Amino acid sequence: MAKNEVFRNADRLQVACTQPATPVSGDPVLYGQRPGVCEVSESADGLASVKFSGEFTFSVAGVDGGGNSAVAEGDILYYTAADTPKLNKKATGVRFGYAAGTVGSGATATIPVIIGY
Repeated sequence: MAKNEVFRNADRLQVACTQPATPVSGDPVLYGQRPGVCEVSESADGLASVKFSGEFTFSVAGVDGGGNSAVAEGDILYYTAADTPKLNKKATGVRFGYAAGTVGSGATATIPVIIGY
Protein backbone atom coordinates (compact mmCIF):
# COMPACT_ATOMS: atom_id res chain seq x y z
CA MET A 1 0.00 0.00 0.00
CA ALA A 2 1.25 3.46 -0.87
CA LYS A 3 1.96 5.59 2.18
CA ASN A 4 -0.17 8.41 0.78
CA GLU A 5 -3.30 6.27 0.24
CA VAL A 6 -6.34 7.65 2.08
CA PHE A 7 -9.11 5.27 0.93
CA ARG A 8 -8.57 2.15 -1.14
CA ASN A 9 -12.08 2.31 -2.62
CA ALA A 10 -13.47 5.84 -2.68
CA ASP A 11 -16.84 4.87 -4.15
CA ARG A 12 -18.67 5.51 -0.84
CA LEU A 13 -17.81 8.57 1.24
CA GLN A 14 -19.24 10.91 3.87
CA VAL A 15 -19.41 14.29 2.11
CA ALA A 16 -21.18 17.65 2.10
CA CYS A 17 -23.25 17.51 -1.11
CA THR A 18 -23.32 20.57 -3.33
CA GLN A 19 -26.69 19.56 -4.87
CA PRO A 20 -29.18 19.28 -3.30
CA ALA A 21 -28.20 21.23 -0.21
CA THR A 22 -29.94 18.77 2.14
CA PRO A 23 -30.13 15.37 0.43
CA VAL A 24 -32.25 12.47 1.62
CA SER A 25 -31.68 8.79 1.05
CA GLY A 26 -32.29 7.84 -2.58
CA ASP A 27 -31.71 11.30 -4.05
CA PRO A 28 -29.40 11.79 -7.01
CA VAL A 29 -26.69 14.15 -5.70
CA LEU A 30 -23.59 16.03 -6.74
CA TYR A 31 -20.37 16.42 -4.81
CA GLY A 32 -18.91 19.21 -6.89
CA GLN A 33 -18.89 17.69 -10.39
CA ARG A 34 -18.98 14.10 -9.10
CA PRO A 35 -22.37 12.34 -9.40
CA GLY A 36 -23.73 9.95 -6.79
CA VAL A 37 -26.73 8.74 -4.84
CA CYS A 38 -27.43 9.63 -1.22
CA GLU A 39 -27.49 6.43 0.82
CA VAL A 40 -27.90 7.97 4.28
CA SER A 41 -29.54 11.38 4.68
CA GLU A 42 -27.53 14.38 5.77
CA SER A 43 -26.65 14.33 9.45
CA ALA A 44 -26.33 17.16 11.97
CA ASP A 45 -22.69 17.69 10.91
CA GLY A 46 -23.83 18.43 7.33
CA LEU A 47 -22.45 15.22 5.83
CA ALA A 48 -24.31 12.55 3.89
CA SER A 49 -23.23 9.03 2.96
CA VAL A 50 -22.92 9.00 -0.83
CA LYS A 51 -22.30 6.09 -3.24
CA PHE A 52 -20.45 7.16 -6.38
CA SER A 53 -20.88 4.04 -8.51
CA GLY A 54 -23.51 1.47 -9.38
CA GLU A 55 -26.93 1.39 -10.99
CA PHE A 56 -29.95 2.94 -9.27
CA THR A 57 -33.49 3.84 -10.32
CA PHE A 58 -34.25 7.55 -10.68
CA SER A 59 -36.98 9.72 -12.16
CA VAL A 60 -35.76 10.94 -15.57
CA ALA A 61 -37.34 13.50 -17.90
CA GLY A 62 -37.43 12.98 -21.66
CA VAL A 63 -36.10 16.45 -22.51
CA ASP A 64 -32.90 18.01 -23.78
CA GLY A 65 -31.73 21.59 -24.35
CA GLY A 66 -34.01 21.95 -27.36
CA GLY A 67 -37.20 20.64 -25.74
CA ASN A 68 -38.82 17.22 -25.70
CA SER A 69 -36.45 14.36 -26.54
CA ALA A 70 -36.81 10.63 -25.90
CA VAL A 71 -34.23 8.89 -23.73
CA ALA A 72 -32.75 5.69 -25.16
CA GLU A 73 -30.65 3.09 -23.38
CA GLY A 74 -27.06 4.26 -23.27
CA ASP A 75 -27.88 7.97 -23.55
CA ILE A 76 -25.81 10.32 -21.40
CA LEU A 77 -27.86 11.88 -18.61
CA TYR A 78 -27.21 15.16 -16.85
CA TYR A 79 -28.12 16.61 -13.45
CA THR A 80 -29.96 19.92 -13.91
CA ALA A 81 -30.39 21.57 -10.50
CA ALA A 82 -33.24 23.88 -11.57
CA ASP A 83 -35.37 21.05 -13.04
CA THR A 84 -37.77 18.51 -11.56
CA PRO A 85 -36.88 15.75 -11.97
CA LYS A 86 -33.18 16.58 -11.85
CA LEU A 87 -32.04 14.04 -14.48
CA ASN A 88 -32.48 14.59 -18.22
CA LYS A 89 -30.52 15.01 -21.46
CA LYS A 90 -29.77 18.75 -21.04
CA ALA A 91 -26.03 19.04 -21.69
CA THR A 92 -26.00 22.33 -19.75
CA GLY A 93 -26.24 20.27 -16.54
CA VAL A 94 -23.54 18.26 -14.80
CA ARG A 95 -22.84 14.91 -16.45
CA PHE A 96 -24.40 12.24 -14.23
CA GLY A 97 -24.35 8.85 -15.95
CA TYR A 98 -26.04 6.65 -18.53
CA ALA A 99 -29.65 5.61 -19.08
CA ALA A 100 -30.25 1.88 -18.68
CA GLY A 101 -33.90 2.24 -19.70
CA THR A 102 -36.08 4.38 -21.95
CA VAL A 103 -38.26 7.45 -21.48
CA GLY A 104 -40.67 8.81 -24.09
CA SER A 105 -40.22 12.27 -25.59
CA GLY A 106 -41.65 14.81 -23.13
CA ALA A 107 -42.49 12.08 -20.60
CA THR A 108 -41.09 11.34 -17.16
CA ALA A 109 -40.35 7.80 -16.00
CA THR A 110 -38.38 5.97 -13.34
CA ILE A 111 -35.59 4.03 -15.01
CA PRO A 112 -32.26 2.44 -14.04
CA VAL A 113 -29.33 4.85 -14.33
CA ILE A 114 -25.66 3.86 -14.27
CA ILE A 115 -23.83 6.48 -12.21
CA GLY A 116 -20.57 7.93 -13.49
CA TYR A 117 -18.83 8.22 -16.82
